[in-house]
Amino acid sequence: MAVREVVRALRAGGCRFGRFSSSSSSSSGGGERAVSARRGAFKGPRFCPPAGSCRDWIGPPDKRSNLRPVIFHVPSHESPLERRLRELREETQAWNQRFWARQNTAFQREKEEFIYSRLKAKGLETRDKTGQKVTLNAEEMADFYKDFLRKNFRKHMHYNRTSAEGGYARIHSPFLFTSTCCFCHCL
Repeated sequence: MAVREVVRALRAGGCRFGRFSSSSSSSSGGGERAVSARRGAFKGPRFCPPAGSCRDWIGPPDKRSNLRPVIFHVPSHESPLERRLRELREETQAWNQRFWARQNTAFQREKEEFIYSRLKAKGLETRDKTGQKVTLNAEEMADFYKDFLRKNFRKHMHYNRTSAEGGYARIHSPFLFTSTCCFCHCL
């Protein structure tokens, strides 16, 4: 049923000829929801590959996480081992999207609060007389960056450890898949 929705969206003028769609109109929204529901991941990319595509598709960077989302190709005769590998990749992508979206949102919020507090301490407004945004110099911003990294050190260490552990599973799954295929062909 999800495939029908994607095809319907494509025919209605959604994603066509491999171009990315950044609109969230109702014509392409149905296809995106179908793809993202099938993936079970984050809210999903705002693009979709053309029907019949046999490759993974990499989209434009997400606004919150700054990561490029991937729609993984699902082969018609996907083995259980291939499916598990694809699902691991999808889970990893969704996990990375969530982590970096939260991290970047927190970074932007704390940066704005820092700038506001420093400008307030100096007795300045956030905008000058011409309407331009007032900024701090590099030395003042270095204080913010240093403090932000110090406060989030444990979070980043946990991310790196978890990412490495997940990488171990992703590295060994293809090895098992390749070994299994080679073993089957030898019989």
